[in-house]
Amino acid sequence: MSQPAIDLGPTAQAAVAEALNQCVAETVVATMLAQNFHWNVTGMSFGPLHELFQKIYEDHFEAQDDLAERIKAIGMHAEGQLATMLERSKVKEADGHQDHREMIELMMRAQETLAATLASTGSLAAEHGDTLTEDLAIERGRTHEKFAWMLRAHLKH
Repeated sequence: MSQPAIDLGPTAQAAVAEALNQCVAETVVATMLAQNFHWNVTGMSFGPLHELFQKIYEDHFEAQDDLAERIKAIGMHAEGQLATMLERSKVKEADGHQDHREMIELMMRAQETLAATLASTGSLAAEHGDTLTEDLAIERGRTHEKFAWMLRAHLKH
C-alpha cells in the first residue's frame, strides 16, 4: 500500500533514510570524481570527455540535493559530513593522475555502483510502501545507467 512520507512509520523512515544517505554519500563522491576528471583529463579525447565529465558532475550536484531533500521529507536527518560520506561510499576517490581510459573506467564503475545502490533503495522503499522514494530511486538509477552506457561506448574500439 502506497503512503505519503508523513505516514511512514518509524521503522520505514529509518530504513529508507539509511538507504538514501548511502545514495547521497555515493553521489557526492562521484560528483567530485567527475569534477576531478573534468579538470585533469588529457589526450585526444579531451574535448568530448571534458564535456561529458562536466555533464555528469552537474547532474550529480542536483541529484545530491534531491536525495537529501527526500530524506528530510520523510522526517529524517540528511548526513552532510564529507568524512562520513567518504567512509561509507562504495564509490572511491581518485587523484586525477589517471590517463583518460582509466578515468572512463573508474567513472563507469562509479555509475554502475550508483545504479545498483539506487535499485536497492527503490526496492526497499517499495517494501515500505514509499512509492515516491521508489520513483526517485528508479529515475536516478536510469540516469546512472545511461551515463555508464555513454562511458562504456568510449571504451569500444
